[in-house]
Amino acid sequence: MLSYFSNIYRGLVTIAIGMAQTWKALMRPSITLQYPTVKWQLPTNARGILFNNVDDCIGCYKCARVCPVQCIYIDTVKAAPEEDLGKASMGNPIRQHVVRFDIDMFKCCYCDFCTVVCPTECLYMTDEYENAVYSRENGIYHFAKYSPEEARALIEREQREEMEKAKAKEAALAAKKAPGKDKKERRPERGKQPAATD
Repeated sequence: MLSYFSNIYRGLVTIAIGMAQTWKALMRPSITLQYPTVKWQLPTNARGILFNNVDDCIGCYKCARVCPVQCIYIDTVKAAPEEDLGKASMGNPIRQHVVRFDIDMFKCCYCDFCTVVCPTECLYMTDEYENAVYSRENGIYHFAKYSPEEARALIEREQREEMEKAKAKEAALAAKKAPGKDKKERRPERGKQPAATD
């Protein structure tokens, strides 16, 4: 009998506590945010979607190497000796064409390692956090300033130059091994003097 009344008492107390919290919430001003027309202001160190200012990128591959999930894809082509690609904003000389700089934000773990190692500070995390897209291809961000045709032309040019260098190297090796070139002067054996001639 005692437990019956204690259960009723506990039930009433529990309801009273819950209703007290409800009445407190009713009296407080509303803090509902009318998303997406209104958004919270994020702190300055918030980690959002990555962005690369490709005009300052020197193609050093540091970000791709340090990435723990390998979500950064970079392809570069060395500039020709007569080409002047200028300098990055930090003063670093640009010696390569960055023909591909892609970031797969679906793989990204927002660790911020890539932005820390970037020598030109061209890669940074924005405060943009909305990454909902209709297809997986839209989650891969492309930052290269070259069109696919221009990139293909640069890659083909580099391949031609490498083939020419390899052929020149082979020709130089063949010239060294050609008969008549590698005849060495006969030297006397140790301890023997060459025969005197009159």
